[in-house]
Formats: sequence, structure tokens, C-alpha cells
Amino acid sequence: MKKTSMAAALIGLVLTACSGGQQTAAESSAHSSHTSSDKLNIYNWSDYVDPATLEAFEKNTHINVRYDYYDSNEALEAKLLTGKSGYDLVAPSIANVGRQIKAGAYQKIDKSQIPNYANIDADLLAMMAKVDPGNQYAVPYFWGINTLAINKKLVQKALGTEQLPENEWDLVFNPEYTKKLKSCGISYFDSAIEQIPLALHYLGKDPNTENPDDIKAAVNMMKKVRPDIKRFTSSGYIDDMAAGNLCVSVGYGGDLNIAKTRAQEAKNGVEIEVLAPKSGVGIWVDSLMIPRDAQNTANAHKYINHTLAPEVAAQNGNFVTYAPASRPARALMDEKYTGDASIFPTKELMDKSFIVSPKSTDASRLSVRLWQSLKAGK
Repeated sequence: MKKTSMAAALIGLVLTACSGGQQTAAESSAHSSHTSSDKLNIYNWSDYVDPATLEAFEKNTHINVRYDYYDSNEALEAKLLTGKSGYDLVAPSIANVGRQIKAGAYQKIDKSQIPNYANIDADLLAMMAKVDPGNQYAVPYFWGINTLAINKKLVQKALGTEQLPENEWDLVFNPEYTKKLKSCGISYFDSAIEQIPLALHYLGKDPNTENPDDIKAAVNMMKKVRPDIKRFTSSGYIDDMAAGNLCVSVGYGGDLNIAKTRAQEAKNGVEIEVLAPKSGVGIWVDSLMIPRDAQNTANAHKYINHTLAPEVAAQNGNFVTYAPASRPARALMDEKYTGDASIFPTKELMDKSFIVSPKSTDASRLSVRLWQSLKAGK
């Protein structure tokens, strides 16, 4: 997958008017559609759904939902590839989808059971087709960016100035800055497939390269700042940033905005700014998919359809502060989110950014091995 062509595909998501797409009913009533079970087991990212929309789904369908959480694609994949996940719906990222489909981890979706499928942005489906030919398995849920956020007061104090570096990624990759910020706390993703491409991009290399020397160069660059990194986490940074326990965090744009909102609600004096570095960010798409061992597939289709209803997608989007796959939902979202470049990136930012793409088995193994060594400080 070429960075430029994939970024171009996503530009349409930012610019496309949201009046398109046929709006249909949310989900069928349990009284009008037979199902052999009243259960649904979901395994998803933490803080990735408005509980109110989940309650509404249960009330309208009389389906009892069990909702469990993971905080990295690696954790999800480890459970999926056993073939005994115990779940009916999961939400992997685009970088993992192709490999998992080839491994036989999923069942095909039945689009006839998802009337609201028509609401999905066509550009998003076109991008997903690169890893899921014919869009047979994956139904886009949310998309967003891998970026960073700062605690403005702590960063200003540590750096001795309000001025941030021209390339804001220097805050987490350049020893000149990390040595100063170590005192108030820096966090990285706890994921090789999320963090290494950001480092490659910072070095001016192809973020999706499979060249072992380039991958090693990115890890070696991060080894220089490893003593300054306080935490490796793909979800815990939300509460840590909100509480003022970190001053800089690499994370998912929506999660970082959740941290910002929590700090504001707590009125604890923590002022968080979610950055959208003009040098570029990582772009990802998460999709709802049905594992091969799923037992409640009819209910899984009902829930997918529910999430694509414009009003439900907008409500979830406002809650999790990510861009929903349902195109007409954007017109229903709060303007403070639709106008935020860390949630809906500008065309200029998209032009400088990259898609986090699938890796070969060899490249993935090398990345994970080097990543574990980096975390261990070796």
C-alpha cells in the first residue's frame, strides 16, 4: 500500500459532504427477526462506545451484551488466532486485518442483514478493500490518527518556555527534549505496530517499510531516549494524562481527547492540548468483525447495523471523540469535534500522513523482537 494513495483515499473522508448515504432504521426488533440466542459477546477497545447506545441496543432488541476490553492489537490477535476467542464481535485495526483474514480468523459478513451498511463512506470502504478484497469481512467502525498530547503547564515548566519545537515529534524522539521532559513523564504506545511506524516517519523513512535495516534504525533511535520514557501503554495514558501524571503522551487522537475532557470535568487544573503535528501522523481504521468461532452471528449483525445508524454513530463519535464510519453521522456530531484536526484531520495534514499498513510475518516478528528489547532497556 502506497502512503500517498492511501492518504488520498482518506482525504475524501474529511472533505465529503455528510448528506449522502441513505438513512435507514437502526436495528430490527427482536420481535420481528428470529434469533436463536439472546446473547452477544463483544471484545473491543476500552472507552470505545457510549454506554447509553449499548443500553439502547439491549432495550430495543432484548439482547444481553457482554462487553470486554483489550488495549492493544497484539492482545486481540493472541486471543483470535487460537480459534477459541469466545467472542461474537471484535474491532481490529487495519494493520492487522489482512493477515488475520488470511489466517482464517473471521466469518464473512452478510450485508443483507445490515441495512445501514449504505451509510459507510465509500472512500473508507475502498481503503479497507486493500486488506479485505470485496469488503467481505470487515465493517468500518471508527477511524483516526496516532498523535501526541501535552500537559501544557508541565511541558512549559520542564522546557522553560511556551515555545514547542518546529517538529512537535521532537518532544518524544529528540534527546534534547526528552531529557527535560523525563521529570514530568513521557509515555509511548505499548505496541510495536503502532510506535515503530511513527519513529520511521520521524526519520524520514517509509513508515511501512519491511527493510530490516530501517526498522532497526527506528528502534535504535528510540533506544537513545529509552531512559526518558516513563510508561509503555496503549490505554492507561488516558487517566494518567487527565490526572497530571504524564506531561507528554503518544496515543490515539480520540483517547487523548477523552483525557482532555476528563481533566476539564475534574477541574483539577490540568490543561491538555492534543497536537496534530504538521509533519504528519499515523492514520488507522478499526472495523467490526465476526470471529470464526462466534456463536451469536445474527446478533452480531444486529449490533453492527445499530452502530451504523447516523444518530447512534454520532452519539458514539461525540462520546469517544473519533470519526465514525457512518458518513451522515458527522453532520449530527458536536461542532467542537468536527472542527478539531486531531479528530477530523485537514487535507494538509492528510497529505503529510501515512496509513498504518499490514506487515509481513517476518517484518512483524522482527519488529516485535526489537520492541521487546527496547522496552527491557537492552
